[in-house]
Amino acid sequence: MTEQLDARGLSCPQPVIETKKKLSQIKKGTLEVFVDNATAKENVSRMARNSGWGVYVKENNEEYIITLSK
Repeated sequence: MTEQLDARGLSCPQPVIETKKKLSQIKKGTLEVFVDNATAKENVSRMARNSGWGVYVKENNEEYIITLSK
């Protein structure tokens, strides 16, 4: 089952903090994180990679869907 987190409208570091909380809850599986700026995309992606999660980013009209899987 794919979990989702909507972090649009949040300023950094809040998207990273919320993503980290969600990842600690699910521990394994797939999480889609929705963000609306490049800084959040880069910071969430970096944190996830450093935590051992696979990262795939899809851009859609200046918004990003970051798919994290483990």
